[in-house]
Amino acid sequence: MVKTVVKQLKDKAIEIKKKKSFFKDLHDNREYLLMIVPGVLQLILFNYLPLFGLILAFKTVDYSKGFFNMDWNGFKNFEFLFKNPDVFTVLRNTLGYNLIFIVTGAIVPVAVAVGLSLLKNKTGARAYQSFMFLPYFLSWIIVSYLVFGIFDYRLGIFNNIISGVFGREAVNWYQSPRYWPTILVLLHIWKTFGYNSIIYFAAIMGIDSELYEAASIDGAGVWKQVLVITIPSIKPVIVMLAILAVGKILNADFGMFYNVPMGSGALMPVTNVLDTFVYNALKINGDIAMATAAGFFQSVVGFVLVLVTNHIVNRIDSAQALF
Repeated sequence: MVKTVVKQLKDKAIEIKKKKSFFKDLHDNREYLLMIVPGVLQLILFNYLPLFGLILAFKTVDYSKGFFNMDWNGFKNFEFLFKNPDVFTVLRNTLGYNLIFIVTGAIVPVAVAVGLSLLKNKTGARAYQSFMFLPYFLSWIIVSYLVFGIFDYRLGIFNNIISGVFGREAVNWYQSPRYWPTILVLLHIWKTFGYNSIIYFAAIMGIDSELYEAASIDGAGVWKQVLVITIPSIKPVIVMLAILAVGKILNADFGMFYNVPMGSGALMPVTNVLDTFVYNALKINGDIAMATAAGFFQSVVGFVLVLVTNHIVNRIDSAQALF
């Protein structure tokens, strides 16, 4: 009996200590917790509250019945995606572009980050970072007009060079689909590599400098140090970003694919991706349930791909996996 009472008192003391420790941690870290409040509110408002709308993916929209009283229709809203004759082209474009973006998003920013880390002039490195980071803040609408100024049939810079300097016939870029996969990939690299390179640059700056000093003493040159120390050290960051990118493989950059081609119908075979396909269908049919079903499909596939990719990475090297 006495032992039971003593044990209960000990458990009670431990519980009180944990509560005090918890509130003490809250008090000690109150400034940091206040800093994350805007982010948490944004996450709740724009990521969690809209989850209630997912039920529209399984209902027939009838606004007269109210949100919760609409009739259930099973998976009928998903049939639009898989029975449409353009679905193969749309999925091919979405997957194809995203696979290229994943590869280029791992190679180009890493190369730039390594180059920045090798610069002796750190002031120059910061200037280069700011210059490369600028395109990330530009709206795709602004970029679309810059691209239009370059590729316009009559007044575009490229056509003036082609016809004026080389004496060749001007190219109607907005009616020529074969050029646009390359144009869109280059635009995506140009707009995003600065942001991603800063992530890798920060990871490189966290590498212990003594490793480079030891390698230098052993006779390793600059590029040998990059291959033996830098790349392996930032490998976890590369793998993590790649896994997260795989999770968005069915999500396309709507701003780029919708605004840059200027709505040219001739370019649809190479610019129509899942996001623009759903948006155009929503404009024509006005069926919000179909759009909800498409978004739900993208999310489920992305979630499954993250789990599968992480499992594969875990099997190969558990230290590199997300969880």
